[in-house]
Amino acid sequence: MKKSLPVIRRCISCRLKFDRSNLLKITKDKNLGILINKGIGRSAYSCKTEKCSKDSKFKKNLQKALKTTIDKKFYEIIAIEIQNYK
Repeated sequence: MKKSLPVIRRCISCRLKFDRSNLLKITKDKNLGILINKGIGRSAYSCKTEKCSKDSKFKKNLQKALKTTIDKKFYEIIAIEIQNYK
C-alpha cells in the first residue's frame, strides 16, 4: 500500500516549513469572514508560537496573504488561540 506524504506549509512570519497539523490555519471565507482552523478559501498558516504572532511583520504578512484588512480584535483572538496550544 502506498504511504501518503505529509502536507507541508510555510509559516507567514518565520518562513519555515512545517507539517500542516503543526500550524495555525487562518482562512478568509467569502461568506463567513475570517476563521481559525476551519473553512475553505484563501488561507495563511502561522506557527503556534508566541514568537511568530508577536513578530512585527506578522500583521502585514497576514493581511497581504489574505488580501484583506483585519481588525485589531482578531489579533487578540489569535494570541488567545496560541496560548491554548501550550
